Amino acid sequence: MEWLFLVAVLVLGVPAWAWFAQESLLFFPQPIASTAHLPARASPLEVVAADGTHLRGWIVKGTAAPAPTVIYFGGNAEEVSWTISDARWPRDWSIVGVNYRGYGTSEGKPGEPALTADALAIYEAATKRDDVDPHRIVVFGRSLGTAIATHLAAKRPVAGAILVSPYDSMTAIGKLHYPWLPVSLLLRHRFDAVPDAKRNAMPLLAIVGGSDSIIPPKRSRALFDAWGGPKAWQLVPRAGHNDLGNDAAFWESVAGFLGQR
Repeated sequence: MEWLFLVAVLVLGVPAWAWFAQESLLFFPQPIASTAHLPARASPLEVVAADGTHLRGWIVKGTAAPAPTVIYFGGNAEEVSWTISDARWPRDWSIVGVNYRGYGTSEGKPGEPALTADALAIYEAATKRDDVDPHRIVVFGRSLGTAIATHLAAKRPVAGAILVSPYDSMTAIGKLHYPWLPVSLLLRHRFDAVPDAKRNAMPLLAIVGGSDSIIPPKRSRALFDAWGGPKAWQLVPRAGHNDLGNDAAFWESVAGFLGQR
């Protein structure tokens, strides 16, 4: 009878563990270790979410006035100050990066409903600034942030979208990495980007690592194929999930796309 008990523990216990632990499997909040890497053009930006949660990040101001602006949404283990401080962004563009709930010094805890709602609040805060051109907003998502950027693009007018390592749904990614779990039944944070992608008519640039084992090109292609507007596919053959931005082709594609907006 002991084996029956063991089977019951495995059959019931493992899914129960996945249900209760899924936030810790999806989100990896990062603290701010330093801000010394931020350029002198960076200014703190605080956004108050719809529920009163204070979200904190920065705007790196572009040289244009008012400036075309990228709103950046990072990966699930990313503190955004490092990406928005990269010197390879086009200098005339402003870059807005606000840390997710629980990341950096932003308050709260991350979750799909909150993060998608927060994206709208960040957009509203950015477009109300005098130094931002509201007609030249581009959303930029990486990994986890691609579904958030896709949702924002479906809800607010933007001039374009750049998605790095995009995916069609977190359910599909979960099934890939946890094939022994009933992911469809367990997952609360589904980040299903396909319905939003179908509604989006603005131009898309998708940048994908050919050796990405976390979000394989097949899952990125599913989102890309669903996109309703004009689109360009940039495959970086030898790049993986975490080193995609190291390739010169990455920044050349970003600069070329922004230059056309």
